[in-house]
Formats: sequence, C-alpha cells, structure tokens
Amino acid sequence: MSQVMGDTDYGLVGESYSRVRRTDPRIAALVHDALGDARTVVNVGAGAGSYEPESRHVLPVEPSSAMRAQRPAHLAPAIHGVAEALPFDDDSVDAAMAMVTLHQWPDPVAGLREMRRVARGPVVVLTFDGDELGRMWLMDYVPELRRAEAGRYPAIKTITDALGPGTEVHSVPIPIDCVDGFTEAFYARPESFLDPAVRRAQSAWTFLEPGVAERAMAELEADLTSGAWDEKYGSHRTQPEFHGAVRLIVGN
Repeated sequence: MSQVMGDTDYGLVGESYSRVRRTDPRIAALVHDALGDARTVVNVGAGAGSYEPESRHVLPVEPSSAMRAQRPAHLAPAIHGVAEALPFDDDSVDAAMAMVTLHQWPDPVAGLREMRRVARGPVVVLTFDGDELGRMWLMDYVPELRRAEAGRYPAIKTITDALGPGTEVHSVPIPIDCVDGFTEAFYARPESFLDPAVRRAQSAWTFLEPGVAERAMAELEADLTSGAWDEKYGSHRTQPEFHGAVRLIVGN
C-alpha cells in the first residue's frame, strides 16, 4: 500500500529514487564541509540516504516506509519519525541535516526549530529557492511546473529566520554530469526528461493537471528532433556548471 507523507505519495514516486536520485559527490563535499567536525548527525527526512556522511554516526529519521525500504544495507536503518517531533533530547547530537526535504514537511518552521533544538552545532539544509526556479529552460516548456514548485518551497527568509542569527545561504553550482536527478541536474541533458522514470523521481510532476506533462514532452521531443532546442538552448550542453535555484543553508 502506498503511503502519503507531506504532499507527495512516495509509494508511487519513491520507486525511481534509488536509480535517479543518487548522491552527487561534488554537492556532497559542500554538505559535509558545512557539517564541520560533527561526529553525530541527525538526518531529517533521510529518504534513501543521499548525502549522509558515511564516516560519521548518522541517525536517520524518515516517515515514509517506501523510502525507508530503499536504504542501502550499509547505511543505518531509518527511524520512523517526523521533523516536527524529533525523538531526541535537547543538544543531543553534534549537527542536523535535511536534504531536499523541507517542502515535504507539513510545518517546515516547526521542523527547523526541532533540528535547532537537538543539534549542538550546525544545522545544514539543502533546498531550492522558489523565486529562482525560472532560471532553467525547462520552465519555458512547462510553466505549470514552475508555478507548482514555487508554492511548495519555504521562502529562504522563512528558513533563515527559523534557524536564527548568523545563518548563511550559499548558491550551489550544479555540475554538468550531476548524478542527483532533480530537474536542474539535467540542464545539459534535455533528452533525459523524455524518460518517465526520470520524471517519476521528481515529485513536482505529480502536481500537474492531467495531460500537461505529455503535451510539454511532445513539444520538447519535437524541438529536439528538429534542432529548435539546440538553436535556442544548445550552449547548455557544454556549460560546465549551472547556477540555478539550489541553495545550501547553514545555521551555526
């Protein structure tokens, strides 16, 4: 039976995550550096374990049974729990992390405050800036996707206010061969969106009205075949990095 957590049914979309949504080592390096010298880390909304530092003691928390089942055997099993009520004492771990999950939480501010409560040190959040989603060419084909996504992500200021003074916000460059298959990861590989498995690993597509994705992908496929896409956006194919909406937020 599928299980709904937040605004997405991960019993349906979660099946593609382990193949498409893998840890990108360059983004991971930024995340792990932000964790500082923390030895114990709570990973909230841990999913299948992307970006968990294997050299540290990680306590994963994940509400979806479908996602918990996808965790590799070498990672710690995830605790069944939610961000808004973490099952840990005050100041009981060195750091806390949340990787592209805030938009799934019913109450992101409460969840962030819980992370701040349990962590003695940094709280590290990887998320997207909803105001910057229009940077990617894909939104020209599916403006409905941008509208659906923008309303889901907590505002950056909401996050920084919840984490407190001194919180830093960093733009994360996306490498051309990024292996974490969120939408912007494929800025140089437009053909990837024609694969339904890729879209299933990106929860935003589930919020579109019936027929919208099919129409947009038919237009994209036609433009790729005719060369129209390359005429307009072809420079992306050789652009080493893309600076889009991905943000690393660090509350110290």
